[in-house]
Formats: sequence, structure tokens, C-alpha cells
Amino acid sequence: MRIRIPYKPRPLQAAIHRGRRRNTLLVTHRRFGKTVFAVCELLRRALQHGKDRGSWRAGYVAPYLKQAKGIAWDYLKYFAGGIPGARFHETELRLDLPHGARIRLYGADNRDALRGLYFDDLVIDEAADVPRSVWSLVLRPALADRKGWALFMGTPRGCNNLLADMRDAAAKAPDSWAVFVFKASETGYVDAEELEKARADMTGEEYEQEFECSFAAAVRGAFYAKDLDAADRAGRIGVVPYEPELSVSTAWDLGMDDATAIWFFQTEPGGDVRVIDYYENSGEGLDHYIEFVLDKGWRYARHIAPHDIRVRELGTGKSRLETARALGLAFTPCRNLPVADGINAVRRLLPRCWFDAARCAVGVRALRQYQKVWNEKMGLFGKPLHNWTSHAADAFRYLAVGLMPEKTGPRQVKTINRR
Repeated sequence: MRIRIPYKPRPLQAAIHRGRRRNTLLVTHRRFGKTVFAVCELLRRALQHGKDRGSWRAGYVAPYLKQAKGIAWDYLKYFAGGIPGARFHETELRLDLPHGARIRLYGADNRDALRGLYFDDLVIDEAADVPRSVWSLVLRPALADRKGWALFMGTPRGCNNLLADMRDAAAKAPDSWAVFVFKASETGYVDAEELEKARADMTGEEYEQEFECSFAAAVRGAFYAKDLDAADRAGRIGVVPYEPELSVSTAWDLGMDDATAIWFFQTEPGGDVRVIDYYENSGEGLDHYIEFVLDKGWRYARHIAPHDIRVRELGTGKSRLETARALGLAFTPCRNLPVADGINAVRRLLPRCWFDAARCAVGVRALRQYQKVWNEKMGLFGKPLHNWTSHAADAFRYLAVGLMPEKTGPRQVKTINRR
């Protein structure tokens, strides 16, 4: 028997239905219709695949159970209401189909209710607000037995959450993921007049987050958010392979007791910068990082380090510049510019940078979230915030300063005395 549900997908929704894979990421603007899509996608798969295994199970997970009920339960009842034999269990927010397939709504706020289950399909809505541990410790194991599918969807909430993690995972393994990003300026689903009203009523960061799918805009005072968003839109964050015809340079932030960060890049004849790799670690000696760099076997041009690499350590009487040279790597110390000047150098350089999304994912994520300290009492931004993003950001600042042309000083004007 052929079963129809009262759903006609929009063209972009239809594209997601066709293109969905076992791992799928859907990032959308507000009012896109992702909840309707997700509910009907679960129904479609339950009707098509649930017949093959009568115990087919799907879950729709939102950050809170009340939220799941409020945004999805009425849609599920409406679209499945015409299916002969469908039974709805209000208390459990569960739909049972006549051939044994089941779809149920859950909240990530009660992880114990999710333990011990298995799923053939999962929708994780507003994934940015779902705790990482609910996915890694509860939901992911529940997919293992049946090799179940997972759809992560939502609107960005910065770069430090489950939705951003899945974006980074997709960038590292593009062959294993289907990724869909739909911005309001591109879909036409919200008319231009309404978008202009929303833009007027919201801060620039809020608008970019909610309607233009910006992961960086949600970070208050982010230094490079707009530049990286522009790079993303221009396709400059993607696949950037090592080019054997070009030499490689590195830029380092050398930590003592904390992390050391290294950017690997190539400069094209036209001036564009190919950022091909990033490495960060902590608790290791300088020999570890030098060995990591040299083991790549690339032809290197130079290795840019902070200016204080020349400082001699009290214990050994040697500088790290000398220690590195003895280990086989010659550093070029960076000019000692004020941090603000270095940040401006980064901003001038970013429009010419191309990042490999997979190998540089951790570094790019740090650059997106590198931000100023917000003084709540004064209502002002202050100096750069020192946190986990600082190492990548400082190393990239040295990269930008290292690529700046040397100042030649004022031009000398010859004076001619005339009588």
C-alpha cells in the first residue's frame, strides 16, 4: 500500500532528503523549516526502511524535552495523522506505526532516559545547545549496533559546542559527511523587507548568527570573525593541498609550560598565502616540535619565531634560538611590534589567505574565537583575552608580521643650493 503524507518539500528541503548520508550536518537560518523537514525525514525513512525490520527506531532529540514537544510533537501528529493504524502516545511523545517502526521525542536534559536504547536514525536539533557528553557517551553508542544515521542541525552558537564540533568533523572527513548550509540572504525563504527589519532590531553579531549562519559572530569581541566569515563565503576555507613547487614556512608560538602552536604555510608568487597545516601540543620539549616539523620532509624557506626566542635561559645560559639551531632548525626571530599592530597585520593578511579546512580545523577554530576582554562594568572591550585560543592566534600574528615588508625609512631628499 502506498502511503502519502501531507508534505511537499521546498526545493532546498528536497535536496537534503536526496543528499542525506549516514552523517549529515544541516546549518540553517531561522524560519528555514528545518523542524518540518526533520520530522518528515524521519517519517519517510520509517515508512521506507522500517518495514525491513519491525523494530526500527528513530529519535528526535532537542536540548530539553519540553522544547522537543513544543517544536516537533504537533508536526509529527499532523504529518503522520493520516497513516492508517498510526498510534500516538502523548505521555511518552511516541509514534508507533503499524509495521512496528517507532519515532519518539527526547530531551538531552534527561540523559538517563536515553541510556540503553538503540537507534536506526537520530535527529539532534539545536545541536549547539546539546551537551557534548550526551552525544559521545549516550547517543553515539546507541547508533553502533544498527549502524544508525545521525542528522545534526541548528543555528550557530559560536565555535565551542557540539554543532561546531560536527562542522569541524565534517571538514576533516568530507567523504563521510553530507553538509548543507543555508543563509537567509541566499534562500529567499524570508522576504527582503522582513530581513531588513530584523537587521534593524538586532545587533550585527546577532543578525549574522541567526540569519547568516555565522559561527564566529556569536563570539562577542572576536577579532577576526568577519574576516573568516568572508573567507568561508569566498571558498577560501576548504581543500588546500601542499604544493611541491613552493617552499614551506612555519610560524610558531613557543610556550614554556603551556601549549606550542605552529602554522605551516606557502606563499604564492602573486602574494596569496596557502595555510596548509596546523599543529598544537603541550607538555613537550622543543626537540619534539622540531622533529615533528622536519619529519614532514618538506622543503622549508624559514621558521618564524617570537622575538623573545633570543632570551638566554638562566638554567642553561643558552637561548632557545641556539638550542633550536643545535637541533637542526634555524629560526628567524619576528620583529617586536605592539600586539595591536600585529592584529592589524593579521586583518590585512586574511583576505589573501586560503586555509585547509581539515588540517587547520583546530587553528581556524581558535582564530574564530580569539577575542577581546569585555569589561561589563565599563561596557567596553579591553585587551585580548588570554585563553586556549591565544596560542594559535599569537602564532598567526607572528606569521603576519613576518610577512610584512621591512620598512626602508623616510626617503632622503637631496637639497640643491641655488644662488
